[in-house]
Amino acid sequence: MTTILMVGTRKGLWVGTSPDRDEWTFTGPHHDMEEVYSCLVDTRGGTPRLFAGASSSWLGPQLRWSDDLGASWQETPNGAIRFPDGAGASVERIWQLVPGVEDGVLHAGTEPGAVFTSRDGGASFTLEEGLWNHPHRPQWDAGFGGQAFHTVLPHPGDPASLTVAISTGGVYRTTDGGASWAPRNQGIRADFLPEDQRYPEFGQCVHKVDRHPSRPERLYAQNHGGVYRSDDEGGAWTSIGDDLPSDFGFPIVVHPHRPDTIWVFPLGGGERRYPPEAKARVWRSDDAGESWSSYGEGLPDAFYVGVMRDALCVDSGDPAGLYLGARNGSVWASADDGETWRQIAADLPDVMSVKVGVA
Repeated sequence: MTTILMVGTRKGLWVGTSPDRDEWTFTGPHHDMEEVYSCLVDTRGGTPRLFAGASSSWLGPQLRWSDDLGASWQETPNGAIRFPDGAGASVERIWQLVPGVEDGVLHAGTEPGAVFTSRDGGASFTLEEGLWNHPHRPQWDAGFGGQAFHTVLPHPGDPASLTVAISTGGVYRTTDGGASWAPRNQGIRADFLPEDQRYPEFGQCVHKVDRHPSRPERLYAQNHGGVYRSDDEGGAWTSIGDDLPSDFGFPIVVHPHRPDTIWVFPLGGGERRYPPEAKARVWRSDDAGESWSSYGEGLPDAFYVGVMRDALCVDSGDPAGLYLGARNGSVWASADDGETWRQIAADLPDVMSVKVGVA
């Protein structure tokens, strides 16, 4: 089996391969000097297909794909992910690429905040108009990085159900194939609002949401201040961040085989976006957030950069392999559930997305 790692940066994409998760070979930059905010290693068809959401300052965003591990790339026709005429908007970046439940289905989250769905393997996309036309949308603000649907979670057992999250709008869910969408934010705090308004129906700055396919009703969220768990698919949220050194961060990742095990990468807060005491540490909970342990063997103790929401990911191995990309261009890997780490790439541009697949 070959482990494939895609590293999207502010100035291109790198593709790594390893036969043993120990020795790595990287190629790149692919799409040189383009922002690559989203990557996907799609292994559903047997031969792995790599997708990259790249954005050129001259030509705008483009979805590209490769069936030969990046040796050659194809562009989707006419940009593929485009707002229909009359929408009054144009796609600036592709922030998320996620395989759907059904064959050939691919979901994309964009900036400005919209979700698009393809049913032909990425050749064409349709805007989820029920979400775009939601009455809340005019009141969504843009987070520091922009207004983007950075989380798209298909329900593994129900193709008509999709949970999405946006900064700053919060979590929304459809159960009727996109015809209607409901906010799912009860219990998530919005610290930037006045004290008596900090639990609104929507408008939270959710940074990332994840879940395990064997327990899809349970969601985990890393918020702009707050780490949360929901046991009813976002109907209500409970804080689980009390044992962490900081409840501010961007990524949250669920173990591939254990739905009670999650990882986060805490940062100092909105004003100090590097780890507490500048020590790079990945924190793991094995009891659904009731308690946490810190792991950092091999990670640096002088680490004055952050890890973005899609720059921490996990493979399907046992033990699981974790991969972390930082804003100083370093990439780190663990082959033992995140307990020990080693650097596998350095001096890349600012890392925005790290995605893994096994083929």
